Amino acid sequence: RAVFTQYYKLTGPPFLVTPDHRFFFGSQTHQKALAYLNFGLLQGEGFIIVTGDVGAGKTTIVGHLLAQLDSSKYFAAKVVTTQLEADDTLRMVASAFGIQQEGVDKASLLRRLERFLIDNQNRGRRVLLLIDEAQNLPWRSLEELRMLSNFQVNEKASLQFYLLGQPQFRQTLAHENLEQLRQRVIASHHLAPMEREETRAYIEHRLGHVGWKDDPHFADEAFDKIYDNTGGVPRRLNTLCTGPLPDTLPPIDVE
Repeated sequence: RAVFTQYYKLTGPPFLVTPDHRFFFGSQTHQKALAYLNFGLLQGEGFIIVTGDVGAGKTTIVGHLLAQLDSSKYFAAKVVTTQLEADDTLRMVASAFGIQQEGVDKASLLRRLERFLIDNQNRGRRVLLLIDEAQNLPWRSLEELRMLSNFQVNEKASLQFYLLGQPQFRQTLAHENLEQLRQRVIASHHLAPMEREETRAYIEHRLGHVGWKDDPHFADEAFDKIYDNTGGVPRRLNTLCTGPLPDTLPPIDVE
């Protein structure tokens, strides 16, 4: 990839599959999701949920939002989940906030979390917790998160949650024991694939971030073929546009 970017005089790879909020592209569905996220942020409480297929851009859009927050006013942490049971989920949350949790019983850990939330609120900072791959959490773990949302300081919620998950996460949320959590969801959006006409703008947007000057050049019909083979899913687009290196790239002189 270094040879590719050097040959085309790019400052970096434009189509990495790893989420990177610096490449955020405001397609119609992503702009709508961002509006819901901002609405949730203004409410200052509860759960904000974003679902979407693998590679739809869930992590990127939330990363874009968090990157704009004033760190003196917000403390944000992220947890990427696996199949965690309730107590393990609590410990992962504490670890994300930098709270010592090894060798501590649950009651003591909850007190430490509460102290952490109080300290931040006294400093004028709101605490946000981003849970990625939320579809991996069993309902008992989600209920543990719901219990954490009960923490209040001066009658204000001291912790707000962003839950990101694949479409099946909505089935988990429908569990009969999660009624109270559902009542605390204040904003929710499902990320759809991009529209066909947005494909070109997305590709040119990412290339533009790394100094692209229409080299390599894309024929107009190429964008339709790219869409036909990716369905407008960002990660599929990135994978296809990265592709294998062509055999025809000439050698590059390195001084």
